[in-house]
Amino acid sequence: MADTIITVQGEYELKHPAERGAVRLSVAYEGEQRDEALALTTQRHASLAAELRELHNPQTGPVTSWASDQLRVWGDRPWNQDGRRLSPIYHAEIGMDVTFSELTALSDWVGVVSLLDGVTIQGVTWSLTEARRQSITQEARRRAVENAVAKATVYATSLGLTAVKPLALSDPGMLGDGPSNGQPQPLQARAMSAELGGATLALKPEDITVAVQVHARFAAS
Repeated sequence: MADTIITVQGEYELKHPAERGAVRLSVAYEGEQRDEALALTTQRHASLAAELRELHNPQTGPVTSWASDQLRVWGDRPWNQDGRRLSPIYHAEIGMDVTFSELTALSDWVGVVSLLDGVTIQGVTWSLTEARRQSITQEARRRAVENAVAKATVYATSLGLTAVKPLALSDPGMLGDGPSNGQPQPLQARAMSAELGGATLALKPEDITVAVQVHARFAAS
């Protein structure tokens, strides 16, 4: 009697608290005078940069890295409600990215700078350290394979078969049974939540989810 071929998808998901937070913010001013908008923007940026230099330490934090975009300056002439062009309005803007290794320090810093004139917090991206990400991904892959074996074993015993032998194991879509879903799912950081209490902005990162899928083929007899 020929072996019965069983093809399954194994999957596993692990969660871990975020270890890093990358803040994206912009410093921007506008006004009728180009020089004024430019001066206000560069002054605010210089003040933030000086503070970040004090906080920056690649090994110990609390800021492990930070960078600024190129300064952008432009003007436009808005229309009023009667359809008439008004005097030019000038804009100046600099974007900044700041990565924190201490999430309490991130929350405190964002709570302060978000109240400053000319500063807009655009969002926070949560992540893990590279070492932690690799460790969790390896564990999720191992458990996804175990899940595939368990599924195949259940299918086999349901058919009255007892011996299950692996034939192939792959990332999704590489066994040729259907459209490819690409590589194992990458880390995904959920959106931040924020609570405003008085002058303190408390950021509450959700756990980072590492989800892995594998495809496997077995021969059962």
